[in-house]
Amino acid sequence: MNQDSLKRRIDVSTKRVPADIVIKNGKIIDVFNLEIISGDVAIVDGFFAGIGEYEGLETIDATGRYICPAFIDGHVHIESSMVTPAEFSKVLLAHGVTTVITDPHEIGNVSGKDGITFMLEQSEGLPLDVRVMLPSSVPATPFENAGAVLTARDLEPFYEHPRVKGLAEVMDFPAVYNGDEDMLKKIVSTNRHHAIIDGHAAGIDANGINVYRSALITTDHECTTAEEALDRIRRGMYVLIREGSVAKDLKALIKVVTPANARRFLFCTDDKHLDDLVAEGSVDHNVRLAISEGISPLQAIQMATLNAAECYGLHEKGAISPGCKADFLLLDDINEIAISEVFVEGVLVASKGSFTGQIAASPSPPEPLMKSVNIREIKSEELSIKLEEGDQIHVIEIIPNHLVTKKKILRATVENGEFISSTEEDLLKMAVIERHNQTGNIGLGVVKGLLLKSGAIASTVAHDSHNLVVAGTNDRDMLCAIDAIKEMQGGYVIVKDGEVLASVPLPISGLMADRPFEKVNEEIIRLKKNLKELGFKGDFDPFLTLSFLTLPVIPEIKLTDMGLFDFKTFKHISVKAN
Repeated sequence: MNQDSLKRRIDVSTKRVPADIVIKNGKIIDVFNLEIISGDVAIVDGFFAGIGEYEGLETIDATGRYICPAFIDGHVHIESSMVTPAEFSKVLLAHGVTTVITDPHEIGNVSGKDGITFMLEQSEGLPLDVRVMLPSSVPATPFENAGAVLTARDLEPFYEHPRVKGLAEVMDFPAVYNGDEDMLKKIVSTNRHHAIIDGHAAGIDANGINVYRSALITTDHECTTAEEALDRIRRGMYVLIREGSVAKDLKALIKVVTPANARRFLFCTDDKHLDDLVAEGSVDHNVRLAISEGISPLQAIQMATLNAAECYGLHEKGAISPGCKADFLLLDDINEIAISEVFVEGVLVASKGSFTGQIAASPSPPEPLMKSVNIREIKSEELSIKLEEGDQIHVIEIIPNHLVTKKKILRATVENGEFISSTEEDLLKMAVIERHNQTGNIGLGVVKGLLLKSGAIASTVAHDSHNLVVAGTNDRDMLCAIDAIKEMQGGYVIVKDGEVLASVPLPISGLMADRPFEKVNEEIIRLKKNLKELGFKGDFDPFLTLSFLTLPVIPEIKLTDMGLFDFKTFKHISVKAN
């Protein structure tokens, strides 16, 4: 703000000059007092300048509608939408989300500093306000191979960027607990820049939260139980209630939200696929779900607006208030969160669920980001799990629609000294193939609960190191899927009887498409429809589930390119259990 713009804002506030825009006849949602108030709302230069009686050069008639602050997603990985920031913004703005706090650690794990720079450049000048948290843990752990390593020195220059807000989810708890030098440098650097530090406290008890809070870590979005949420609130953290595509924690956590503690809760989506964003929405879906679970509409809106703004120091966001940016929604119904129109800095950007704004063409991705799948030819014998008749094995058991898994010990089906997938027992072979630096690493394991009756599925979306992950009922189809992924330079694929049934190419670092979101959404829908050709009848997304079976910082057992990983012991273990 300069002196002239400040004077203009004051002149409108005092009514010495007319506003640019005045909203009349609307019901104003006051997130400070949780009440509905009346009055005109004056806007000048994209900011609210007053509530009362105003005249303006333009009038918006909001008769019968609610004037609501626009929503903020407190933690999201744009890459999980599978589209670029520009295409992502079109989807979110249509759902009333005008600000996101994003962590580009997905692309950071693949493409390092170049990946972060790409996301900052691609999100510049968008009507969606994209604030960035710097990836804290690349690689996430020393128990897998990522495409990059980001040290405190690597991250330091990014703090000069005006949209960088802090350090993203610190998921390497042992590094914090043991005082790892580089982790301490990252925390101290963030603090020196008066920035925010996000947590990632999956499976961490109250004593562990003491450690996180002592390290100045402020938030956690990994709570799955009410008691975990209370442990964090009691120690001064903010809890981000997540409702994504696979991790759906809202119903379990919302019961602990009370008028006494509600100001410490906000909403996030974390990882949400494009088709889910288009169909059900972003944080607007969280708000509707919270209301359906008994939270008052005003309280739910406060959590999605003011709470998020205050948590991340967005002092010009989160309220219909003089001095705040004029990011607002017109709602036809407050209980249903029926969004009629969406405005960013007083400009209409979406109407009736469709983006109506303008976005300039984005720069092309750098060539290295388009060539990130670097694997040699994989042979059938490299997928072999050697066993003897009667052997018991460690198995990853899926819990549908949850990130956590169960560690099981079960008897394997063995033929000719090798594990054989069993569709009757729902025990399928799984492999994670290092795809960044041609190390030749292939981690092998067995998964239960994927519910495929034939064929194979594969992807380069495999959190957090994003190696190539494949699972299937037979080696031939698994090898075919690997070859298809290599040819596309990343994405998703379904294979049956040696033929590709459907695919979604994601050539940008193997994570994002270079196509309009409408086209990508059609491809995703087609991909999921073809799952029935593999006999899949589950009520979860097997691709999304598969992508998290490689994340070793989530309990109880996962698979990396270095083998099976036991979260409890924080060590790799053998497939063979006896």
